[in-house]
Amino acid sequence: MVDTQKEQERSALHATIWRIANDMRGSVDGWDFKQYVLGILFYRFICENLSAYINKKQQEAGENDFNYACLSDSEAKRARDLILEEKGFFIHPSELFENVRKQSATDANLNETLETVFNNIGTSAQGTDSESDMEGLFDDLDVNSNKLGATVAKRNETLVKLLNAIGDLPIGNYDGNVIDLFGDAYEYLMTMYAANAGKSGGEFFTPQEVSELLARITVVDKQEIDKVYDPACGSGSLLLKFAKVLGKECVRNGFFGQEINITTYNLCRINMFLHDINYEQFDIAHGNTLTDPQYENEGPFEAIVSNPPYSIKWDGDANPILINDDRFTPAGVLAPKSKADLAFVMHALSWLATNGTAAIVSFPGVMYRGGAEQKIRKYLVDNNYVDAVVQLPTDLFYGTTIATCILVMKKNKFDSQVLFIDATQEFVRGSAKNKLNDGHMQKILDCYAKRTVIKHFSYLAKHEEIADKDYNISVGTYVESEDTQEVIDITTLNIEIEHIAARQSELRTQIDAIIADLEGAEHEPD
Repeated sequence: MVDTQKEQERSALHATIWRIANDMRGSVDGWDFKQYVLGILFYRFICENLSAYINKKQQEAGENDFNYACLSDSEAKRARDLILEEKGFFIHPSELFENVRKQSATDANLNETLETVFNNIGTSAQGTDSESDMEGLFDDLDVNSNKLGATVAKRNETLVKLLNAIGDLPIGNYDGNVIDLFGDAYEYLMTMYAANAGKSGGEFFTPQEVSELLARITVVDKQEIDKVYDPACGSGSLLLKFAKVLGKECVRNGFFGQEINITTYNLCRINMFLHDINYEQFDIAHGNTLTDPQYENEGPFEAIVSNPPYSIKWDGDANPILINDDRFTPAGVLAPKSKADLAFVMHALSWLATNGTAAIVSFPGVMYRGGAEQKIRKYLVDNNYVDAVVQLPTDLFYGTTIATCILVMKKNKFDSQVLFIDATQEFVRGSAKNKLNDGHMQKILDCYAKRTVIKHFSYLAKHEEIADKDYNISVGTYVESEDTQEVIDITTLNIEIEHIAARQSELRTQIDAIIADLEGAEHEPD
């Protein structure tokens, strides 16, 4: 039932986005189109979020017919300070999405109106605790750009289309949606424009089902956690799955993440607001996690999840500061300069709480390559930090078709074994990518939680066995693939061949006799 509802909501959402794309085809290219749609989508959500919050407060106070959108700006200003304190931003009623949209078709200066609105929302938090969370959120939404049209009239025509299309999105009661609507819109847009956005941009996007699997792995047998952290948080989809899996109130002390790409960093903060994670509940930093980590004083973290960039270059041992960095020195060697994968792993391990779990999406080569990476794996295994390795199916991720894996780490394991799970067959084929459904996810989670051994699916390896295999921790080394070839009984086959040969000989004899009769008939005198 849930899977069916998911697909229905996705289909409705995707159909609307596809219609918007067709309506705007030729006026805005793919990458810029994504930015505008997500920016206007954020504008709608942040307005509806604020209105719903204020309306609920007033209705609880007995004003059943109260509607913030109908107030004058001067009336709304009386509650400005209180709204800023509780929500972290303020929007005048006249600047709400629904009111600007109503006037958009007749507003000859719509581009200027929107520019003013976006600037007012961003600056509304100046001098408050939420200033850094609101700053620059609309920077990628240039409503005066020639990309929207050569003239002001053409730009405004495009903006009216955008406002109406986003306003018509089938969102309904946002809290009641089964899917992560913003994340799904983001993911779908990236799929549509993978050629000039996903691959050339070097960005990888974590499918929602994989994000949920990572979150659930880290909270097995837990109803709440202290803090969650993602050292390469992208648009925040992994962090936000904890709000869905546990409930945002069960992440007691907040959501933390760091992102190197400025545009994606802005999207992550937007995503937090869209999921009603208030400004005091999250802290997202911009910068390079490996060379300039921002949250050392906030750790350790009870849950760490991440899908860091695969095999990127970093300074490594060419940087004397990194050589002496407490995050990396315990292994006695740094990750290779050409492959930073295990640098992210060591960083995550360093900031992991003793009662915590880290689940990191990893490039497969990390599990078996030699050199420095082998030495780091030896450190991880010898110190009993590796809890499990899960091999995922191919073609799950946007921007790559490789079969990635999940490295699960703990600092306080109850045994010295490593669980290997081969989930390569746990998928259904979607329209463009393979997907994990709820059943696949549950099968993996049940196996992980119970640490069960299932033939051709999972295996528990002892420390000595892993050491004997030179600290190779690739799943295929331990889980034997099922032989799907048909088993043939040679004795039975030989008997069948003998029968076939005998029958063939019999048929030949009969055919020869028929031919001889025919030839004899041809030579008889008339």
